Amino acid sequence: MNHVSSVTSTIAKSLLLILLLSVATTGFAIFTLASSLNDAEAVNVAGSMRMQSYRLAHDIQIKSMDYSSHIRQFESSLYSPSMKNLQDWDVPSDITQDYYRIIVRWHELKAVLESDQRDYYLIIVANFVSEIDGFVFKLQQFSEQKLIKLAWVGGLGLGGILVISLFVVHFVRKQVVTPLHALVGASQRIKNRDFDVNLQVTSSNEMGILTRTFNSMAKDLGDLYRDLEHAVDEKTEKLQRANKSLQVLYDSSQELTAARINPDNFRAILQYLVSLESVTSVRLEIADVGGRALILDEGEVVTEYEQKYSLKLDDVQLGYLYCSYSEQTEEHALIANFIQILSRAIYYNHAQKKAEQLILMEERATIARELHDSLAQSLSYLKIQVTLLKRVIGKLPEHKHVSQTEQIAFEINDGLSGAYTQLRELLTTFRLSIKEGSFGEALSDMLEQLNERTDAKITLINNLSSIELDAHRQVHLLQLIREATMNSIKHANATSIDVCCLDEEGDVLVEIKDNGDGFDPSASKLNHYGMSIMQERAARLNGDLTIEAAKGSGCKVILKYKSLKEI
Repeated sequence: MNHVSSVTSTIAKSLLLILLLSVATTGFAIFTLASSLNDAEAVNVAGSMRMQSYRLAHDIQIKSMDYSSHIRQFESSLYSPSMKNLQDWDVPSDITQDYYRIIVRWHELKAVLESDQRDYYLIIVANFVSEIDGFVFKLQQFSEQKLIKLAWVGGLGLGGILVISLFVVHFVRKQVVTPLHALVGASQRIKNRDFDVNLQVTSSNEMGILTRTFNSMAKDLGDLYRDLEHAVDEKTEKLQRANKSLQVLYDSSQELTAARINPDNFRAILQYLVSLESVTSVRLEIADVGGRALILDEGEVVTEYEQKYSLKLDDVQLGYLYCSYSEQTEEHALIANFIQILSRAIYYNHAQKKAEQLILMEERATIARELHDSLAQSLSYLKIQVTLLKRVIGKLPEHKHVSQTEQIAFEINDGLSGAYTQLRELLTTFRLSIKEGSFGEALSDMLEQLNERTDAKITLINNLSSIELDAHRQVHLLQLIREATMNSIKHANATSIDVCCLDEEGDVLVEIKDNGDGFDPSASKLNHYGMSIMQERAARLNGDLTIEAAKGSGCKVILKYKSLKEI
């Protein structure tokens, strides 16, 4: 009895020591993790201050109306709870001092931002961001040091528990395992899924009771194992598929965090969808009003898709998703989430394009206003003065020099008239607006406006996808097509003007063709049709512009560039 009591006492003490080590290790881990809860938020907030610093510089450059609110947002980040917690006792003093220095530095910069010399901020902002970078790096190091300490303490605690556990195992094997050898053998048979165990009961003591109980348990386990094995296999398969589905859904959602959503993001989402076992192939069709729908395929090639889903957001039809399955799937909720993700991605793409277009149009409208208020008024004044000069010269007596002076005045008047006309065309070009959400709609709207100014019939064939065209390309293409069409309207006496925009395996081809009078391409008059401006726009698109014309045979303006090139 004393021997049994000694065994029990030794095991109890060992287990108590293991418990103490577990509690100590877990307590330290909880304390470390609790103190680290603020670290990630502090790093994110400090990192966001870098972006906000540059945003203030951008606000100064564009004279943003949100300038004051952005200053308040920066101060809100600087004095956020996560940043104020950096003053706690467990935070290293150098990090706290850096935080104070950033506050002091911010107040210096705020004085500059609120002064009349705010342009000086554009010079000193880089140094301020460098200080924030250093501060963020120290925060990261501080968080990493916590994790290293946690790893060391956890390793030591786990090592101690492992040593004590090995001692307990050795002690139990020596003091207990021998009388239970028969039960161990039977346990091995059960481990090997042999539940037909019937040990012989040789005594009526505790070991006999244990043996009879073991026999009854083996029989019950056999029955339960066969029932549960089937249920566990089914549940495991469902859990694995659910885990895979959640991971795929998360990865797809991450594509929405891209700064600019493009066809690569859509293709990545489709690849995640095809990675599901039940999905064999998918096709995404993104609608483009007035242009070519963008179609992306992933997975096996099929002739007909089994299911068609409509992509909508705010009752706006954005496109369709086609799917084929290898087996009957129950992942309807997952497919519905994918439809939402794709719909939001398409919607955000449209919204990003619209925002970029609005910024470009505002910049160009500002330039047009400056030209109109300065150069246009100056040219108008000079035209008036030349008109007055011609009247004065006309009243002078007949004389050879007077005649020459009058001829020069006429030439000056013609030059000013031509310059004023070109300036008006330039102002009209700068004031070109994109009211529609896609390139195809904007192009159709622009040509409809031009069609009202001519008796010629303007026809349009557009096979370009708005999603593959950024705002800069859209503006340059619209202006180039407008200038070429205006040339046909003004100078060609054409009855038919054809505008064709095609995407030929990565090459964008734009043709503006008329059946008018044509002209000699080698003549100097070519430069009066704004060809130099169109050549410059073609260069901005990294493309080539060619003119095919002959007298009496009409004119064709051809633009070709690689769609994958950036402006």
